[in-house]
Amino acid sequence: MIQDLMKHLTRLILSNLIFILFSFGQPTVAQEKFPAVDGYKGIWFTLGQFSEFGDKYSGGLGTYTAKHIPLAIHAPEVNRTFFVYGGTRSEGEKHLLCMIGMFDHETGLVSKPVIVHDKLGVDDPHDNPSLSIDDAGHIWVFVSGRGRRRMGFKYRSREPYSISDFEQISEEEMTYPQPKYINGSGFLNLFTKYTGVRELYFETSADGMNWSEDRKLVAIIRNGDTNSGHYQISGQSGNKIGFFCNWHPNGNVDLRTNLYYFQSVDFGETWTDVEGNKVEIPVVNLTSSGLVREYFSQKRNVYLKDVNFDADGNPIALYVEGIGHHPGPENGSRKWHVVHWNGAAWEDHVITESDQNYDMGSLWVSGNDWMVIGPTSNSPQEWGAGGEVEMWKSSDGGAHWVKTKSLTRRSERNHNYIRRVVNGQDPFYYFWADGNPDKFSRSQLYFGDSSGKVWMLPYEMDRSAVKPKRLRNSWFSGWF
Repeated sequence: MIQDLMKHLTRLILSNLIFILFSFGQPTVAQEKFPAVDGYKGIWFTLGQFSEFGDKYSGGLGTYTAKHIPLAIHAPEVNRTFFVYGGTRSEGEKHLLCMIGMFDHETGLVSKPVIVHDKLGVDDPHDNPSLSIDDAGHIWVFVSGRGRRRMGFKYRSREPYSISDFEQISEEEMTYPQPKYINGSGFLNLFTKYTGVRELYFETSADGMNWSEDRKLVAIIRNGDTNSGHYQISGQSGNKIGFFCNWHPNGNVDLRTNLYYFQSVDFGETWTDVEGNKVEIPVVNLTSSGLVREYFSQKRNVYLKDVNFDADGNPIALYVEGIGHHPGPENGSRKWHVVHWNGAAWEDHVITESDQNYDMGSLWVSGNDWMVIGPTSNSPQEWGAGGEVEMWKSSDGGAHWVKTKSLTRRSERNHNYIRRVVNGQDPFYYFWADGNPDKFSRSQLYFGDSSGKVWMLPYEMDRSAVKPKRLRNSWFSGWF
């Protein structure tokens, strides 16, 4: 009897352990090896929420999401750009690997990418990594989790400006990590926890090894709601950390609306609105002084894309808004906006329109010369996330915009999630991935310079470092 009971308990324990491992895709021990792989293969993903005109979003999502910030940083000390992305093991698989690569601006060579974290069966790029570099040159990779179901991780390179070996620092609840490093102070990491539905938090650390407690930043609940929900995008201007966020009524992500802005200039000790008025955290008031645009009464959705700052440190957001979450013509075109605090008031201007809420690009600001690069052309897979990549410019501080260049043409697969490099230098000024949102496909990664020239990161590599191939606009058709 006792032996039978022991066998039954053993089977029960083993079955539960297998369920945990395969359901949540998390390792039980720290990763010990950080192998380089033979090329840049992006992850393909489908959310699986289909309507008449396809999935809510899908495709090549190696540089997803807009809430993983940043993905790439140029380190002037070594003249190299370090970048992270969601990769996979082969063209025929959907097995998420949290990857890091390096482009050497002196030699023009890109290294073989390195696996920082294997998600062990997870195929979801919500678990993609983000990046930071401390003042000693250590590379930090913040691997996103997914709520409480899959944990997040922090890794630090063992040697400065090296991607060959990492040590795991933590395992914790952390989704959409947005680490910022402030010289002389340390790390301020903005992230999400699923304590409501999606609530905004931050933590700080002087050295990355010892962290403060998680502090809740925003948890707006309207009268009658039972849950709060938010997405945020953030940026840094010196010691100023600023973020824009939207609001999900009753936690419903498909009703995301409104636009808010908050900032800190003292390493998270206090948070204020854009005019410097202190706000109590967590922010819970729907009509907080941080409210930038009110869209709730108009029943319009807000999708956040990028944050930048003008020469005076005033914040600017790039976002897309429309009337519904389903893809397709029933919800009309999606308008691309820039909203800018001019020192006295918020100014909002429309750049262009595209056909998908999840079309994502980036914003550059230099004086009155502003630039947006994004998938604003709707082909080749119409109504799917992404499209052909185009460059838009403004010479009057965002008031008026002109399309100046098409970076891709006649592509076989949609391009999406064009990500700006922090302190970016040509030719690796931004990078992105492609993929077919209508069906499973390979996903290639690309990078480009400030003039719109494009290079393809090698899908296969037989050497430790190679020179990426420069592409012409006419080359995209029929290549793969």
